[in-house]
Amino acid sequence: MNMTTAFNNAVSGLTAAGRGTSVVSDNIANALTPGFARRSLELTTNTISGHGVRTVGVVRNQDPVLTANRHATDADLAFQTAVSGFHTSVEGFIGAADDLSSLAARLADFDSSLITAASLPDSSERLDQVARSGRDLANRINSASEGVRQLRSDADRTIGKHVDSLNQTLKDIEKLNARIPSVKHSGGDIGALLDQRQVLIDQVNELVPVNAVPRANDQVSLYSDGGLILLEGTAAQFSFTTTGDTKPHMTVGNGLLSGLEMNGNPIRTSGDTAQIRGGALMAQFQIRDELAVEAQANLDSVARDLIERFETPGLDPTALPTDAGLFTDAGNRFDVTAPAGLASRISLNAIVDPDNGGDSWRLRDGLGAAAPGDPGDATQLQALGAILSDARPVAGSPFGTGAMRASDLTEALSSKAGANAHTASQRLTFANSAQLEMARIEAEDGVDTDQELQRLMEIEQAYAANARVISVVDELMNTLLRL
Repeated sequence: MNMTTAFNNAVSGLTAAGRGTSVVSDNIANALTPGFARRSLELTTNTISGHGVRTVGVVRNQDPVLTANRHATDADLAFQTAVSGFHTSVEGFIGAADDLSSLAARLADFDSSLITAASLPDSSERLDQVARSGRDLANRINSASEGVRQLRSDADRTIGKHVDSLNQTLKDIEKLNARIPSVKHSGGDIGALLDQRQVLIDQVNELVPVNAVPRANDQVSLYSDGGLILLEGTAAQFSFTTTGDTKPHMTVGNGLLSGLEMNGNPIRTSGDTAQIRGGALMAQFQIRDELAVEAQANLDSVARDLIERFETPGLDPTALPTDAGLFTDAGNRFDVTAPAGLASRISLNAIVDPDNGGDSWRLRDGLGAAAPGDPGDATQLQALGAILSDARPVAGSPFGTGAMRASDLTEALSSKAGANAHTASQRLTFANSAQLEMARIEAEDGVDTDQELQRLMEIEQAYAANARVISVVDELMNTLLRL
């Protein structure tokens, strides 16, 4: 090997070492940057001179299988987070068994007040307490219904925000797809653009689980797990109309709530055939169109049972068949054709509410009594208390097919809400653990700072060796020139 060859080899080695130092430094600096994939320097023999090394380029290392597996856990975590939050909130609205302000506790207070009043029927204070505890019971059902309605309205608004974000993110990916080839063909580094695109794909995946398919010129196409073409050259356009303030009777079926469309075509958003299967967007549709509807129906069943119990024929001899009972549907008798949302309308009959111009003595003497009767007669109060303990079938059988007392119904409602919240919490815990594990596995395949520092030391040694070769060549040249 002559001195020129040695010098050229050393210079190319120094150039490669300098580029390698830059790559390693970027890896260490961006080890925790979202979307960043580890870079490695690709070297080859200089085919032109036949000696030394030549930098082919910087390779962005990413395992598509690991990324796809992480995407699955990310989407599931987003879905389970939303669903668990809903069930936890519903459990809070209804109240746990040990909650003194729970629906079951309010019913127990009302039942207890009837027993207390029956033991001293001439006490106006005890009769007033029956009316107030009945009003508190109705108000507790109202507040639970309003809480569920708010959750449903929040889901509707969140869907609108998710759709806007999804459209914008898909457009941004489309723009990057177009920009990346032009930058690469002009000799620029596209690594940062690829990282940015990966972050955007991750954002789409949390809303709608996606499969990313590589295309020519470093472009990518996106498909949902349900088969939708989200991006194939041109980004899909989703449309949704936010209602904002939902009511229990509103559904997609009756046209009062908006469905989801893509490029003008309706999209299935629920069930095993959903085209946006999994992810945060489907979770919000499930909350709005299924979970909240079911929770409202359960509350309506409790409200209906309570109203119908006190409309039982013969319970109050002074009332006409068309008169409302002790509990009403916004002041009226129960009507099976009335729209959903009975739990939001149930109220204590104002005729017995002393705080709203009524007379509590009617609880003792009958709602239709023209004047107070025998103050010592507890027959009517005892009948009202007994009707709560009467086991009867529940319309729609939301909690089973057996006959139930009023207390059985509220306890079943509380138990169901608690079980749903517990199950959802367990699924969330599992989803969170799976996501953390996949993120850890992917990180192990990413930037390892210890390995990068070790690689930096090797580059430093190579740099020193090449620098020494250049120094020796310089000394030899000086020696030759002095001869």
